[in-house]
Amino acid sequence: MTEEHILKQKDKGFYITTPIYYVNDVPHIGHAYTTVAADVLARYKRLCGEKVFLITGTDEHGKKIQRSAEERGISPKALADEVVTKFKDAWKILNIKNDDFIRTTEERHARVVYEMWARMKANGDIYPGLYEGWYCIPDESYWTEKELVNGKCPVCGREVERIKEESYFFRLSKYQQPLLEHIESNSGFILPVSRKNEILSFVRDGLKDLSITRAGFEWGIKVPDNPKLVIYVWLDALLNYLTAAGFLSDEGKFSSFWPPAVQIVGKDIIKFHAVYWPAFLMSAGLPLPKRIFAHGWWTIEGMKMSKSIGNVVSPESLVKDYGTDATRYFLMREVPFGLDGNFSQIAMNTRINSDLANDLGNLLSRATGMVVRFAKGVLQAASEQDDADRTLMQKTEWLYRTYSQAMNNLEFHTALTALWEFIGEANRYVDLTKPWQDAKTGNTARLNTRLYNTIEATRIAAAYLLPFMPDTAETILNALSQDIKGRDLEKLSQWGGAIAGVKITQAPPLFEKKLEKSKTDAARAERAVPPPQKHPEQQAVPLISIDEFKKTELKVGTIISAQKVEGSQKLIKLEVDIGEKRTIVAGIGKSYKPEELPGKRIVVVANLQPAELFGIQSQGMLLAAGDPEHLALLTLDRDTTNGTRIK
Repeated sequence: MTEEHILKQKDKGFYITTPIYYVNDVPHIGHAYTTVAADVLARYKRLCGEKVFLITGTDEHGKKIQRSAEERGISPKALADEVVTKFKDAWKILNIKNDDFIRTTEERHARVVYEMWARMKANGDIYPGLYEGWYCIPDESYWTEKELVNGKCPVCGREVERIKEESYFFRLSKYQQPLLEHIESNSGFILPVSRKNEILSFVRDGLKDLSITRAGFEWGIKVPDNPKLVIYVWLDALLNYLTAAGFLSDEGKFSSFWPPAVQIVGKDIIKFHAVYWPAFLMSAGLPLPKRIFAHGWWTIEGMKMSKSIGNVVSPESLVKDYGTDATRYFLMREVPFGLDGNFSQIAMNTRINSDLANDLGNLLSRATGMVVRFAKGVLQAASEQDDADRTLMQKTEWLYRTYSQAMNNLEFHTALTALWEFIGEANRYVDLTKPWQDAKTGNTARLNTRLYNTIEATRIAAAYLLPFMPDTAETILNALSQDIKGRDLEKLSQWGGAIAGVKITQAPPLFEKKLEKSKTDAARAERAVPPPQKHPEQQAVPLISIDEFKKTELKVGTIISAQKVEGSQKLIKLEVDIGEKRTIVAGIGKSYKPEELPGKRIVVVANLQPAELFGIQSQGMLLAAGDPEHLALLTLDRDTTNGTRIK
């Protein structure tokens, strides 16, 4: 990973944002994922000695909120106040240490919105006009006739309303080229790369001026000099990042923390943050964020979250069933940050049993138990080291490099994988050196070294756990009688930091195993899902030789654009970059919408004989799994150059 991808901002404050969450919803696992990730990054940066400012908050304006409040017979503000409490309670439960909680109904925010409107207007970027088109109230989005899917919203699939109204427009088209130049010249501006490619494709297709006002309702910030209109909820909402940073209210704070170092969002709102938001800032003459990172979505037991299905998972239920730190660990470890993930009870239980109870819990139990049993509960200093000791010590240096690079690149999964490799190395060290044999033979010097090194490895592991599992890390450090206050991660990583002479007691189990529940869940799932029935032609699949397999050329590719093939229910025409541009016609239209495909990193059969489908020559084939109604494209879990051959 090159230095340009490693985000460091030690010369000033490190500003981290989550999206502000819409108050027409309640906290769920998706909100938790974003906020925990931001909190983990903030804690890591604080642990590195940096000055950090982390914000989250709520988006409280819009027609949808007004309608929901009217249906309940309460005011929009009362609805917002009620839901805000739920979000704040959820973040307390998940141990989120945000520095501010911004609400778009606050007076400080209205002042910022008016100032930004004035600046953009003075720059010639706001002008009056008439808007006519389709409007989706749930998504607060306008759509053209061409963008609709079966006459419905292309994002949520719900009914849209025909709107014709007076409006003010923002000259988004003016910023097409500046945006392209900025994205292309700043490789880390939008991550992961798949999302960057998606945005580049969107911008290159041409930007139209954006309607930035709404009419026909009251709940919003009124347009200056035209109070019949309210300011578009997305313009209003995006400006919260300026408000929270002290724009107009705290010059010292703003100069210290602006621009944001990292803005974490879900992939469904990447367009608003990577196109509209930087264009607004350019218009107002303000610096752009350093990085915008869009993560994936979570499914529940393999199914999309849905209120109608009743499978929406709340932070409260997760913490109640598994605990705060286990929940935080699972969310950050289960999938690479940026990809879609699936929550299941079995997967959660497996993480708790294997990673937390067995690996981490076993290390702490062994470390403290051996000191109690063989050294009367007092940690002695180490003396001379042998090869086994030095191997463990050198692993610490590797851990610091690997973990730090991963964290700076928001590769939380990689950072935790490295940490667990170190924990595994510490457990192997105990198995290899067998301190109990030194105790039996009376080799006190060697015994004290083994015990000290085991405690030291456990202390270092706890330090690296602090961003992810702060309570668990503190529990471990307390059990080891080790105080780490005033030391940053680099110093904490230096071998020999454990204080000798302290009293140590046997630590109780860190986590209760979920084995029985896991078995029950597995049995229930097995009973609920009948075994797949094979078709006759699947009964006997002929074996092929390795030479036959080598004839198939599989390459890495990125989907550049996608559109439905007229006259077909399932065919989609794709433009794919596999080191060269290829047109591929794929029968995935019943599983994917064209607008969700650009940017996906896929696997292509590159040497397939071309075929003509609906008058279009298809020059390859995508790899996908599942039946024709429920296909899943094979995608990559990390960035690889287009055209790379898969071996």
